[in-house]
Amino acid sequence: MKIKSTILGIAVLGLVQQASAQDTVKYIGSTLSNVDYHHGQLTPAVGTHNIQIFRANREFPQLAGGHGFTYNHQPFLAYWNDTYYVQYLSNPIGEHIAEGKSLLQTSKDGYHWSDPVELFPPYLVPEGFTKPDRTDKAGKDLYAIMHQRMGFYSAKNGKLLTIGYYGVALDAKDDPNDGNGIGRVVREIKKDGSFGAIYFIRFNSSFNQKQATYPFYTKSKDKAFVEACNELMASPLMMQQWVEEADRNDPLVPYPRPIKAFNYYHLNDGRVVGLWKHALTSVSSDGGKNWAYTPLRAPGFVNSNAKIWGQRMSDGRFATVYNPSEFRWPLALSTSDDGLTYRDLLLINGEIPPMRYGGNYKSYGPQYVRGILEGNGRAPDGNMWLTYSMNKEDMWVAKVSVPIKSEIAGPVDDDFGKNPTEVLHSWNIYSPLWASVSTEKNALVLRDRDAYDYAKADRIIASAKKAKVEFTVVPEQSDNGVLHIEFTDAKGMAATRIIFDADGTIKNKAGYRNSTIQTYELGKSYHFVLTLDVATRSYTVAINGMDKGTRLFFQPVDEISKVSFRTGDVRRFPDADTPTDQDYDVTDPGKATVEAIYRIPSFKAERLK
Repeated sequence: MKIKSTILGIAVLGLVQQASAQDTVKYIGSTLSNVDYHHGQLTPAVGTHNIQIFRANREFPQLAGGHGFTYNHQPFLAYWNDTYYVQYLSNPIGEHIAEGKSLLQTSKDGYHWSDPVELFPPYLVPEGFTKPDRTDKAGKDLYAIMHQRMGFYSAKNGKLLTIGYYGVALDAKDDPNDGNGIGRVVREIKKDGSFGAIYFIRFNSSFNQKQATYPFYTKSKDKAFVEACNELMASPLMMQQWVEEADRNDPLVPYPRPIKAFNYYHLNDGRVVGLWKHALTSVSSDGGKNWAYTPLRAPGFVNSNAKIWGQRMSDGRFATVYNPSEFRWPLALSTSDDGLTYRDLLLINGEIPPMRYGGNYKSYGPQYVRGILEGNGRAPDGNMWLTYSMNKEDMWVAKVSVPIKSEIAGPVDDDFGKNPTEVLHSWNIYSPLWASVSTEKNALVLRDRDAYDYAKADRIIASAKKAKVEFTVVPEQSDNGVLHIEFTDAKGMAATRIIFDADGTIKNKAGYRNSTIQTYELGKSYHFVLTLDVATRSYTVAINGMDKGTRLFFQPVDEISKVSFRTGDVRRFPDADTPTDQDYDVTDPGKATVEAIYRIPSFKAERLK
């Protein structure tokens, strides 16, 4: 065994050296993610907004747009017709367990989203269907599993196509993307919001086409639709996305090795960078027809079996977005000037709410990220928009401010009564549907009626050894909910915590215990002035002009660079030792709680000498 391990190690080293010698994607930064923290101890990308667009609900599907399936995953994003589109897969409970369908949500601004509508409905597998080397067969009530690695195609003639794939899983451990499924389907998304008919665009050879429920795309009387489909299949980069589900010898797919979740971007010199799961990468000089070398792990990148996304940003720089660990947290990004050499690692989402519904192969964390693929539109605000699933359960989007930065300089003076949208652009927010962050009535507002999640708004400030921070909080209740206000370093390590507690008192964390500062009442304004000093590990507190004394940090830090407002307790579950599969549901996952509301009209911060 030692000899085999040594040979394997030499082989891996050789591959890494080969990749290093090539003109390839690589990470040369020194920052690594710490898996013991959901945020990885990574510095946030300033101005990132994480917005939940779908919250799974089995008990009350009417609260989830009428869809009660609780396995929701693998989203795709496009911008077309002045609209954002997110397409994703949905199963009743777990991965690869029928029946599967694909859903679509739309938004005009990226923040407010429609209820999901069904794009590709459940598909009944013909009775007796089987796969090579298997003796079991499909019964009369087996449904297909949706499994696609491509969601949209915007054709030159203006047609927007959406694509799905009906695979077959004969049992919970079978793979619907093994090239032995039914086939790929396509339909048009029209400008008025309606959809064209569903057609098959490519069958697997394992399927008897005569048994197909939908016609072949060439049967369409819409010549422009047929033209768009033909254009799609003539593009090597588009076809490379089909490799997993396609026949293993499908001549449309230029590189037949079934490595997963392909995406790409163009370099300044016209070459194409390809990215696959596990941070595999290669470079093509002919538009994806051929690759310079066998795809290898990008040197320096840490990425397990989740997707990695890459793109050119609106400022001409490049970004890769992925989970930089052997787990599916946190969600982070690296940036590059030339699209090959990546130097930093910044946080996009470091939150993991409880998985409310257990299920087959459901993984914890924000994962399977995708942005807007080249040709599928550009966000009008110039920012980078992403979509991902949380716990393979809920759907999210993220807006990452471009140009990307990790710190700010100078004082902060945020007045939400003056241009609140512009002020919010500088904040980092985590906004679930039932625990939202928004601007309302001249204030930043955190609402929370979610028993299993919270609202969070962070303000990055100039890094300081000594800082003065001022803000106002108006609680709309005093007998429920909680608001934590933390002062942290760049790695998210909190030095202090002020608490609006559910018992009507304002407290601070003092070591193991919380210490009472004063009581509070609903509807009243509480203006805080704090002076924090990392050298003395202490801070002074004044509320509405009244001195509340000096208090100690509960944890030493080297600097203060972030203030965090959060409507819930710190979360540390799951961790690296949590069992892989959750086989239980939490209590009352579909019920809302009594809403708590906190308004923050203003915020100021400055570095002191």
